Amino acid sequence: MLHARLSISRDDVVAPVSPRLFGSFVEHMGRAVYTGIYEPGHPTADADGFRQDVLDLVRELNPSLIRYPGGNFVSGFRWEDSVGPREERPTRLDVAWHSVETNEVGLHEFAGWAEKANVEVMQAVNLGTRGIADAAALLEYSNHSTGTALSDQRRANGQTEPFGIQVWCLGNEMDGPWQIGHKTAEEYGRLAAETARVMKWVDPTIELVVAGSSNAEMPTFGSWERTVLEHTIELVDHISLHAYYEEKPGDLGSFLASGVGLDRFIGDVAAVIDEVAVSQGVDRFIGISVDEWNVWYQTRFNEVDKAPLFSGEWNTHPRLIEDEYNVSDAVVVGSLLISLLRNSDRVSMANLAQLVNVIAPIRSEPNGPAWRQTTFFPFARTAAAARGEVLAATIHSDSYESAQYGTVDLVDAAVTATDDEIVLFLVNRSATDPLTLEVDLAGAPAGSVLSAESLFAPEGGDRFSTNAVDHQDTVHPVPLTEVTLSDDGELATVVLPALSWSIVRLTARSAA
Repeated sequence: MLHARLSISRDDVVAPVSPRLFGSFVEHMGRAVYTGIYEPGHPTADADGFRQDVLDLVRELNPSLIRYPGGNFVSGFRWEDSVGPREERPTRLDVAWHSVETNEVGLHEFAGWAEKANVEVMQAVNLGTRGIADAAALLEYSNHSTGTALSDQRRANGQTEPFGIQVWCLGNEMDGPWQIGHKTAEEYGRLAAETARVMKWVDPTIELVVAGSSNAEMPTFGSWERTVLEHTIELVDHISLHAYYEEKPGDLGSFLASGVGLDRFIGDVAAVIDEVAVSQGVDRFIGISVDEWNVWYQTRFNEVDKAPLFSGEWNTHPRLIEDEYNVSDAVVVGSLLISLLRNSDRVSMANLAQLVNVIAPIRSEPNGPAWRQTTFFPFARTAAAARGEVLAATIHSDSYESAQYGTVDLVDAAVTATDDEIVLFLVNRSATDPLTLEVDLAGAPAGSVLSAESLFAPEGGDRFSTNAVDHQDTVHPVPLTEVTLSDDGELATVVLPALSWSIVRLTARSAA
């Protein structure tokens, strides 16, 4: 049996748990919007055309904020197209995703859906084909109360009160040559700074996210952040980080260690923030917005799926990167959530990309059902249970050698605590063996085991098992039975199944 030991103390706090760690993303891409959240005529559609079966799953998933409307889409988007009477809205080509955009769903409709879903809107502005004036205009339209042409236009379009959108993204992945209007770091840094300045003049209460590198493998990573922050550090509140992971042939070990990669990515960006802050004599917190993260089989998309989609006819909401997730993917998503919690002193918000159909935890079929993918469960359980403070977790574990990240612990863990409860989020990275984990609770004694469950390969299945339209409940969490607590509440012992994500909830002894 493999072994590991985890030690925690209530005196060793990383940061308060921010609900914004559990955001998601809806882009006008593929079937995320049309036949995803919105499908008039569907048996469950409400009077506004939104699917209630999908909305029920979104509420269960429990995201806190949703980034919208892109993504690559936003860099060619004219926001004016998406407001006003639907019958007067123009249909446009979306060259980012080789699609036809009808603009049937726009700002007003999405804000209405967000209210139903009880989520905060995180709005992106177009700094690809547009710039300062259009970003300021959209902000004025959205947030100014009344008495100007734009605010009165919003009121005439049916929204009397301002939308009150708090978080705004200054473009998307502007370092990438795939991005419409992509720029050098100097070009983007100057544009982002001047856009930020004017937007803060329009509404000083907003928070701004400046675009960091699209991934850690970009040739300009690090220097991009440094240059952009030199222009914007006194004007913005967050810098973005995008991170996608996939299993490469013959390298399951590195895939299961994706959380290590995210830890390092976050640490590298944090170091640049600190360096620029010191060099410019700036004493203010700049958060890291991990506003796109997930498992995405990007190699397959780029090498197999992309060419036919992008060379064929122009279609409305084509099927696009609808990855079907397996048990291994769910375990990695659980580990990435653990990384976000572990780094919550630097990560100010994070968005699982995306929400429905497009590399998403929720899938739906036109005029058909909606269901939970395997990755739904670690996100939903973590978003619901992570409260209070993140406690530092010291791990001593059996380990293995990974091709990409070197020596990696077999156990990954994060711990949160309130006055009443201690929650353990746990991953066993061993693909073959269960692992006995001893949790030293001397610094945070527990009273009892409230609940424990685990997600791993189902009986009769394996790590490649999935949930799909014809077998929607093959993979789901099951009770974790091998959990014991010492009489004094200072030691918990948990047997973690092979290749698993688990959550253990304990009452705090102080609350007993």
